[in-house]
Amino acid sequence: MAVHITPTGPGRAEITWDEDDDPKGYLARAVESDQLAYALEALGGDEGEQGAERALSAAAHTSALARLLERRSVVQVVRLRDDHGLSWRQIATALYDDPDRQSSVRRMYDSGRRHIGH
Repeated sequence: MAVHITPTGPGRAEITWDEDDDPKGYLARAVESDQLAYALEALGGDEGEQGAERALSAAAHTSALARLLERRSVVQVVRLRDDHGLSWRQIATALYDDPDRQSSVRRMYDSGRRHIGH
């Protein structure tokens, strides 16, 4: 994927990608629906003073993007194992910095297989 994030100044960045890099429209929807903006705001940790409506909207958008990222992550584990032949230990080390978390990786793998219909 050729997503590029270019810092353009203090507190500023430009995100670009090609249409071919987003065939399912996940990136476009994350940007257009404000999911990405709310998620980045949550990463920054400064929710500040906000009303209940805005707080609910922020939580809903951030959670929706987190669920999508979780689904994409489990599919990546399937690809790492099936397409690249990596061991459970290698994947656990990459994901958790702990080669003994193989059972967690196997659960992700099983979830990913279900998600892609295998």
